[in-house]
Order: sequence, then structure tokens, then C-alpha cells
Amino acid sequence: MIVGMPHAPEIIVIDDPAELADVAARAIVDAALEAVKARGRFMISLAGGGTPRTTYERLAQSPLREKMPWAQTWIFFGDERGVAPEHKDSNFAMANTALISKVPVPREQVFRIRGEDGDPEAAATTYARTITEVFGVRRGELPKFDMILLGLGVDGHTASLFPGSPALKEVFRQVAAVHAAAAMIPQRFTLTFPVINAAGTVMFLAAGAEKAKVVKAVLGEPSSTLPAAMARPTEGRLVWLLDRGAASLLNVAKSR
Repeated sequence: MIVGMPHAPEIIVIDDPAELADVAARAIVDAALEAVKARGRFMISLAGGGTPRTTYERLAQSPLREKMPWAQTWIFFGDERGVAPEHKDSNFAMANTALISKVPVPREQVFRIRGEDGDPEAAATTYARTITEVFGVRRGELPKFDMILLGLGVDGHTASLFPGSPALKEVFRQVAAVHAAAAMIPQRFTLTFPVINAAGTVMFLAAGAEKAKVVKAVLGEPSSTLPAAMARPTEGRLVWLLDRGAASLLNVAKSR
């Protein structure tokens, strides 16, 4: 379903959060198999949040677990909080519990952001360097993820790109250390929009009626300046997977 706006997204509306997680997990498998066939490896950036967690749990179960090309999968993270990897609010901890520890992905192909480091700027720079080295891109080139998963905050933020943040205007750095004053854990790290918009597929996952207003603000208003509206892949696909609650204020019909 295509909405008439620049970089028009594919909006897929699904009955409920459980089915959404299943559709998202299957989309990850399909993207992985396609990437491995075309380029020999699958490069994905994971998101934090409840809907992604359910997706990861589904991906770790049969039959999808057996269909994923884990040996050719490289896992990164779109954002992280300034906490240790075992912290309850760590995106890595969530993904590790829900997915990574349950599947045969080589651990040397999993790259977390070192949120616990005392120098946030250095941690962001180190992660950007890691991405560059793993992708094998030259200085000044952008890595092209096969898939970047994103969530959506009720304030319109995505990853750790918040309204009013200087990181929204970043054009050089691939990873930024940001300070989200209103957040319980204000120290954050995030991929920036140049990297996000270079991806082959950017896929938002949003569920629940509490997201309906912000979904409408992002997708129903072509002039929206909310951070999530700035995810506009230059060549890739932009996909929004929504349950009926999150899509309830959009003028779209259920598509699945």
C-alpha cells in the first residue's frame, strides 16, 4: 500500500501485535536469504523496544530459526543506552536474551555499542570505525545495511534521534553520542540518518493504540518534521509494519 508522499513508504497494516511480529520475522528471513544469495552476507541493524523484542523471539523459534542463514548474518545495533551490556535497559541485553543467545549466529559477527564506556564520544567513534571495517567501505563512503529495524516513540523519535537533537542534522558522523535530557537514561548512542537512509530496507515496527497519534503525525502529514519522518532511504525501501491500533488514525485499509 503506497501513500502519496516523498519517499513513499509501504504501509502494511496487520491485525494484532502477535501477527505483526510474525510478519516482521518472516520479512527478516526473506531479506536475509535474498542478501546472502546476492552478496554472500546479510547485514542487519536491530532496534530496541517491545515490538522488536517479540519479533526477535519469533525469529528464534522454529521454523524461522532453521531458515535464517545465521552463519552469513552480521548483527549491529541502531542505538543503545549508556549502560553495561547486562543492564535491564540495554538494547543489547534485550536482543541477546530474545534472540542472539538462542540462535547459531557466530558471536564474532555480533557488534554491540559499548554503552558502558566512560567517554561517550570515543565509544561512538569506535562503533563507527567498527562498522566501517566490517563493511569494508573506504573513508567517506557510507555502509549499506541490508536492513535497519526501527521503532517509534510517542514523541516521534526513532533509534535515539529525538526531536530537537543536533544529531538530526548530522551529515558526517555515522554514529553519534547524544544526550536525551527527558529520558530516564539520558546518555544514548545512535546511528545517524546518513547511514539509516543508505540502507536497502528501513523497516519500522509500531504497535498499540498509544502510537496512533504519532503514526498519523509521521505518515499522515507530508510536511512532518518529526525525526521518524526523516527516515527516507535514498534508494532502498521504506516499510512500516503497523497493527490496527497504531494505524487507527490513518486513512488506510487493513492490508493483511
